[in-house]
Amino acid sequence: MIETLFDINWRLFVIVTLNGLTLASLYFIVASGFSLIFGLMRVVNMAHGSLYLLGAYVGFEISGATGNWLLGILAAGVAVAVAGAALQVSILSWMQGQDLRQALATIGVSIVAADLMLAQWGGSAYQIALPGAMSSFVPVPIAGRYAMARLMLIGFALLIGIGLWLMLNRTRLGIVIRAGVDDRSMLEAMGVNVPLVFVGVFAIGASLAGMAGVIGGSVLSVSPGEDARYLLSSLIVVIVGGMGSIPGAAIGALLVAMAETYGLAYTPTYGIVYTFAIMVAVLAVRPQGLLGRAA
Repeated sequence: MIETLFDINWRLFVIVTLNGLTLASLYFIVASGFSLIFGLMRVVNMAHGSLYLLGAYVGFEISGATGNWLLGILAAGVAVAVAGAALQVSILSWMQGQDLRQALATIGVSIVAADLMLAQWGGSAYQIALPGAMSSFVPVPIAGRYAMARLMLIGFALLIGIGLWLMLNRTRLGIVIRAGVDDRSMLEAMGVNVPLVFVGVFAIGASLAGMAGVIGGSVLSVSPGEDARYLLSSLIVVIVGGMGSIPGAAIGALLVAMAETYGLAYTPTYGIVYTFAIMVAVLAVRPQGLLGRAA
């Protein structure tokens, strides 16, 4: 009897750990786009969660109509990139450097967007259908079987993280982006169209949120209220990891998701407390975040 209980406890621990890693992967994909916009451009985009939810709904419609899940991800990425670029050009570009006005404006945009999406898709929860191969289960030591889709989510996060790091640190675009943040006037004097670069960065960050919406809606679900959840998680992840740092976003997502998952599994009453305790502890020791630069 004791041996059986020991096996069950270890099986639960492995499953909870895998669930935490997959949730961390999803948080990272969403927060990496937020980190680009908030950390590198210093734009307070409080509508980032709405971009996630819009991408999820677009992916649901396109993948359902075509039967092609990858096309749903591509369509969501493009549609939300266009929406993000339009938001930057039409509203945020007029408020450059005015953090409070940007925050208030994007909060208003998120409220309007939430009501429009509720009117279009209703209050029901949707599940985005996965391809047959990704709907299967694979054997995992101790845990038994685990969903292939959740393991694929970890792979997506790794690819996106490596791609973003290479873009920011090994390409001319990355150099221009970081230079535009540090000394915009000097970059403009060198003939670079900084507003156009910032629109492109905003579109990339929004696209990541849109694609994350399809992935999250496939593994979990799509429903009203998810926009607020992922906006909050992105804020915490970026604060913990450090603004503008992709490795920092990865570490922050891992800490936040694992604390949330372990807390809900083993101490459900206090599960939500651990996430904010991590944020408070990091802010007390390193206000700029674990891998963020000091101001």
